Order: sequence, then structure tokens, then C-alpha cells
Amino acid sequence: MLIQEAMDIQEKLKILSDAAKYDVACTSSGVSRNGKKNGLGNTYASGICHSFSADGRCISLLKILFTNQCIYDCKYCINRRSNDVVRTAFTPEEVCTLTMEFYRRNYIEGLFLSSGILYSPDYTMNLLYHTLYRLRNVCGFNGYIHVKAIPGADPELLRQVGFLADRMSTNLELPTAEGLRRLAPGKTREKILQPMRLVQRGIVQQDQMRLEYGKSSFSGTRGVAGGEAGNAAKAETGKRSFVPAGQSTQMIVGATPESDYQMIRVAEALYRNYDLKRVFYSAFVRVNDDSSLPALPGGPPLLREHRLYQADWLLRFYGFQAEELLSEDRPNFNVLLDPKCDWALRHLELFPVEINRADYKTLLRVPGLGVKSARRILAARRSARLDFGDLKKLGVVLKRAVYFITCSGKTMYPFQIEENYIAAQLVGEERRKAWEIEYHESFRQLSLFEDNRIWAPVTREDAAAVITGSL
Repeated sequence: MLIQEAMDIQEKLKILSDAAKYDVACTSSGVSRNGKKNGLGNTYASGICHSFSADGRCISLLKILFTNQCIYDCKYCINRRSNDVVRTAFTPEEVCTLTMEFYRRNYIEGLFLSSGILYSPDYTMNLLYHTLYRLRNVCGFNGYIHVKAIPGADPELLRQVGFLADRMSTNLELPTAEGLRRLAPGKTREKILQPMRLVQRGIVQQDQMRLEYGKSSFSGTRGVAGGEAGNAAKAETGKRSFVPAGQSTQMIVGATPESDYQMIRVAEALYRNYDLKRVFYSAFVRVNDDSSLPALPGGPPLLREHRLYQADWLLRFYGFQAEELLSEDRPNFNVLLDPKCDWALRHLELFPVEINRADYKTLLRVPGLGVKSARRILAARRSARLDFGDLKKLGVVLKRAVYFITCSGKTMYPFQIEENYIAAQLVGEERRKAWEIEYHESFRQLSLFEDNRIWAPVTREDAAAVITGSL
């Protein structure tokens, strides 16, 4: 398809913002920067404003494609080469105009800029570079910018863009090389991982220079865009940090037959080997009629996407590993329980946890306790022994935690320490019938306590409480 030239900027915006809605790999800024004289905008680590599209997907910032023209024919993509859709493209000046005018009206706090591949990766990346350079140095925009790294583009061009953006991302798209071969024949795992490695090395090198020389960024880099922008880039890159908010990626969920276990293992490897800030998961939406794509009779796998996000959080902040959550014998998450509750039910031998003695890592494994509430517990118990009332004030979700903790050796109330019983309580009354039909006896194992109760000696505090009437 040929790009339609005779379009005004509003028509382009309608097409290219709609074409960008399936890319979920954007979030809050993750970086702080104050406003400066003769400039416009700032960014805060606490988060960029979010809006939501009509189909419920989160759209952060001004989220657009530079162009929906593409040389690739990925079977899952609405912008694939073989689709008969209206094609258009912004100019760098038009993207700058939109960003500045939307910002002045307080509609946005930054820009998320992705693109199809126009003519070649180098040609497209060069357009993105010129756009970001103009925003930063001509328009004086100091707000948040997230830009896509185009696989196959010149590494030096990617590096120059890294000095102008806050965050860069390269979409992995599908978790395995076989999935890419089937649905995205023009892309390879090696080509996608190359810009990820480049960004990682740039960030590491910058951190090393900070430690060694006290500098905040690289210096002496050469311009690649040519002309005035290319010459001025030498000075500009020496003043800016390289991708200060880090990098991220996205995987499509449900387009190919990989299991949840395969997906979280890939995510775990990306965090470990490429120092990614986030892996985003996007439930597959069937927008093309292609026999290679799954039918999705129940619609996009949104619950599966949600479970993967929950598991991803456990990997990043709670000290879990992929092999603890799933295995080859048990490759997919429970649809009725979140991954942390599911793990706890399969490891009742580790519970109950005594709130007044457990260390931080142990507390993080308790359902209903998060990072903040675990830290609050550690701080609060330095001066007093905690009870269940205290835990509620500290932000603990007792309706989940109550089955896995004790306070001074006691549970909140007597109950059966048995997997089927606890699982039924966690699932909730409204789903109990579905639970009994699909998961009956699936959690059966020997009880840790034969009488299903926990007994502990009466403490001095308890004896004093009885005497004073302060129960």
C-alpha cells in the first residue's frame, strides 16, 4: 500500500494512534527530571498520567506510531504488509507539534513513539532520531519520552537515540524462536536481542563512568544523522544520560502455544541477562483472518495475561523463581487463584509463619503481605508484639493472610490447616461450585497438624490481658 499524502494532521493522528493501541509496553516514567529555564516540561518517577482506550487497554502518554507502513508481514499485526489498510506517516515536525500542543493543554505528560518499518530499519530509526532531536533541542521539550528501538538499525544510530529518550524498548513479540518463525517470518530472535544488548551495555558503561570519573553520561560520541542535527549531537549527548529509565519489552500471550511456564522462564532470563526494567504481556487479539492464528472462542486471554503479570511481580520483587511457580509437569497458572496463593497452598509445610519472628524474605512469601506491609511489620515489631488488629492497620490483607500466619503462636480463629479447605475459602463463595467441579481433591495432601488447630502455651502478655480485661 502507498502512503496517503493528502491528509491533515488530525486524520493522521486518528489512524496512527489507533494503530498503536496493541502495543502495551509503556508505563510510568521511572525517572525524575526537573524543568529547566527556556524549556518546557518535566518528568517524575512517581508516574506519568494514564488514559484508557475504548476497549479497556491502558494508553499512557501521547501514544502513536510514526507510520503504520511496514515492510514485514507478521501474521498477528494489523499493520502487516499484506493488509489492505489506509497507510500514512507523520513528519518529525508533525510529531513535535502534536506533543507540544497536547502538553500545553495538559492532555499529556510525555510521548510514547513507536513505528512500523518504513523502507528499512535504518531509514525509520533515522526519522525517529530527527523527531526526538527536534523535540529536545528545538522545541525545548524536557518531558518523558519512550521510543522503540528498531531491530536491524545501525547500532550507532540506536546509541544516539538513547541519549535523547528516557526509556527504550524492543518488542520480543513471541517467547520462542519457533513462534517467530511461524508468525513473524521476517524477524529473528538474534536481530531482536541485538538492540537490547546494546542498550544494556550502554547503561552499564555509563554507570561505570559515573563511578570512575563522576560523569553523568558519555562524551565524545559522533553524530550519525548528518547536517546540523548530526553536528550538534556531539555536544548534546555529552550532557544527557543514556536511557535513564532503562529498557522494556513486550510478549504476546496466546498467539502461539507456549505455556505460562515457558513465558515466565523467558521473562526471568531477560531480567537476568539484559537488566530489563519491565516485561509487558499483551493478550492476543485476533485482528487478522489467518489460519495460522488461534480462533479465541472466549475472546482475548485477559485472565492469563493478568496471571502472568502477577507472576512477573513475584519474580521482580518477592524473590521467587520461575521453577518455584510452575514446572514442565504443571505448566500453566491456576485460573481461580493468584500465583502466590497457589504456591502457598502447595507448600503448606512452610506455614503458618509467626509474624513476630519471621524474617523479611519469609514474610514476602505469605499471601496477603506485600513489600510495603512486610517492611512495616519489621519496623513495628521492634517496639511491640503485633496482633491481627495491628496487621490490618499495617495494610495486610487478612482475608488471605489469615490462613498462613500466627500472632504469638495463635491463629485468628480455629480452622482446618488443609489444602482443599483453605483453597475453597480463598476462591470465594461465588466460585466454589466451579472449584469443586474442576479442582475437586486436586489439593489433597497430608495435614501438618492432625487436629487441624494450632495450640501454644499461654504467654505472660496473654495472662495479663485476661486479668486487666484488655483482650
